[in-house]
Amino acid sequence: MTRFSLSDLEAIVAERAQASPESSWTAKLVEKGQARAAKKLGEEAVETVIAAVSGDRKELVSESADLLYHLLVVLKIADVPLQEVLGELEGRTVRSGLEEKASRKT
Repeated sequence: MTRFSLSDLEAIVAERAQASPESSWTAKLVEKGQARAAKKLGEEAVETVIAAVSGDRKELVSESADLLYHLLVVLKIADVPLQEVLGELEGRTVRSGLEEKASRKT
């Protein structure tokens, strides 16, 4: 099992966001702005869904990695730390998903 974490990836994204767009895909996405990065995130989400539905495990793993990477780029551009998202998730674990969903205003 790998010891690589989403926090590790967040740090790499932050570092590469400062690089030259000519040498870094991350920097290129950051330079193009949130709309482009979010569009790419959406594309990766669709590809992840297709891989999940097709039952292709290898493709699902690959597309999931792309999806997580692009999510972290979008968060970086928005200046939202991963820890903030994890805190939100942690707060949601105090009750079941069905209870949490029922408590939301419609």
